[in-house]
Amino acid sequence: MLSNMVQEVRLAINSDISGSEVLYSLLSAPWLQSLLKVYECLLKFRRLPPSPYLLYASGLSHEILSNIRAAPAPSPEARRLYNLLKSPHLQALLSAHDTVAQTDYEPVLPPLPEDLPEDEEAMRIVCLVKNKQPLGATIKKDEDTGEIFIARVIHGGLADRSGLLHPGDLLVEVNGNPVEGLDPEQVIQILVQSQGTILFKVIPNTPQSTKSQQPALLYVRAMVDYCPLQDPAIPCPDAGMVFSRGDLLEIVDQTDVHWWQARKLPSTSACAGLIPSTSLFKSKQRETWWSQPFQAHTCIKPLNVVGDEDDVKTNDEKGVTADEEDFESVYSEEAEEGTHMMDGVYISGFRRSFRLWRRMTSCSPNSWALSSPYEEVVSYQRQPDDPHRLVILVGPSGVGVNELRKRLIKLNPHTFQGNVPHTTRPARDGEETGREYHFVTKELFDYMVCNHRFLEYGEYKGHLYGASIDAVRDVIDSGRMCVIDIQPHSILSVRNKTFKPYVVFIKPPSKERLRETRREARIFTSHVVNRPFKDVDFEKMEDAARFMEEKYGQFFDSVIVNEGLQDACIQLFNTIQLAQEGPQWIPATWLCSDD
Repeated sequence: MLSNMVQEVRLAINSDISGSEVLYSLLSAPWLQSLLKVYECLLKFRRLPPSPYLLYASGLSHEILSNIRAAPAPSPEARRLYNLLKSPHLQALLSAHDTVAQTDYEPVLPPLPEDLPEDEEAMRIVCLVKNKQPLGATIKKDEDTGEIFIARVIHGGLADRSGLLHPGDLLVEVNGNPVEGLDPEQVIQILVQSQGTILFKVIPNTPQSTKSQQPALLYVRAMVDYCPLQDPAIPCPDAGMVFSRGDLLEIVDQTDVHWWQARKLPSTSACAGLIPSTSLFKSKQRETWWSQPFQAHTCIKPLNVVGDEDDVKTNDEKGVTADEEDFESVYSEEAEEGTHMMDGVYISGFRRSFRLWRRMTSCSPNSWALSSPYEEVVSYQRQPDDPHRLVILVGPSGVGVNELRKRLIKLNPHTFQGNVPHTTRPARDGEETGREYHFVTKELFDYMVCNHRFLEYGEYKGHLYGASIDAVRDVIDSGRMCVIDIQPHSILSVRNKTFKPYVVFIKPPSKERLRETRREARIFTSHVVNRPFKDVDFEKMEDAARFMEEKYGQFFDSVIVNEGLQDACIQLFNTIQLAQEGPQWIPATWLCSDD
């Protein structure tokens, strides 16, 4: 119809017809009259709720079937209609339609009481239809007067959506039962036993424009675990919300200085839950139901825990030197090491990971204690001109973290690059500083340690090794994505606005899958070099993974289960691409200006 109208106007403009004639022809056109009738019908249904056209559609179908059967010679179309209407599925559909059409779904409200005293304060009669959703309000008792008040209205709950109950309203009756002298638990019991509608009689509190005073929504990441059932201070445990460290929370109400209202993202419920505010966390010692994240060590001096050099076996048959082996249960399917060259690009970091000295020493500029149970976060979309985010892989020894990092760099060395470690050992034949290692003096290494320039460092066989922050920055400044694998407690050293790290936790699969995938793999330890995996190794791996998630899960942006190296590598590649190109939640401080 609209297309015809445009065409008519175009033809009229190109002709010599006057404007009044064009307008008359348009208004009298049959298609425009039909369009106006459709528009009027739509307006009618906007004002009135839709109602079924027929209450007895199944009865009409039976009448049509009878007429077709009575016809002496029904046409082929009539016979097809007869078979269609007679089918069980359509009969069931029409029966369901009639059931819905004949049911009155409007709630039956009780009549308002007629014997209200004239000298009684202004009352409000609130009638709510009880359903499976919680009422969404808490009550409290004034210990001096014994009166019951509405303490808070939960955001998104039934009471909040009705707009009829407000904090501070004095509760007088519930379903005709006076609440004066009752305890809040007794009032709750009345509400639990009520069926259908609930009739409140309240004395309204002074109306307040709370919505205009409500601050903007706040998004935070939980840095602690919380269970309301274990918190004796929460006013209503049933209204509390359980969350774990790392969960994203949407704070929807902060009017109560002690108890905020929040939803867990992604939100599946309109009703919020109570959580302790930041001030409440800081003002009380509540160790019984929440725990702080593990506190990182501060620049512990290097220690040599290996023992005598004679006790360490080597694996020279495979070309692996003792100071480059991973002596802490590192899973590897290849004996590949050193620096490789692909298409003119040197790929460093292909030696086995230094998890031995990583366990000895970690560096963090400051001891990190819990300053807040919540970390404010914002949605961040990396722009094409922004530097790439640092990608951090963490996981228990033997799960394949280093192997995944190697495969990822090997997959696209022009995009991904590892950091080049520093060492005080002399360069060997064919090695170049800045390619295999940064070869430095012990004095320079000690200077870098004192100035907190290392993520991790340690000593092995009289030589110092370290992963420096400068080496990470060099890769990012070159325009590539820097991929490193470190111990979880070293994350804090680079968790800042400069690197904006994206942390991927590599998690072991089930023990059965571990046995299957590690059947031909080898393990390297400080006691036995190059031996098969045992069940005790799998158990240690699972325990270590569980410990890492419990202590550092709030820093993990993604979790990948290493069911198999090939599939895990593809999943890791896609995850990193999403971290670099898609929107992500990051700490709000990472987007703050330096001013």
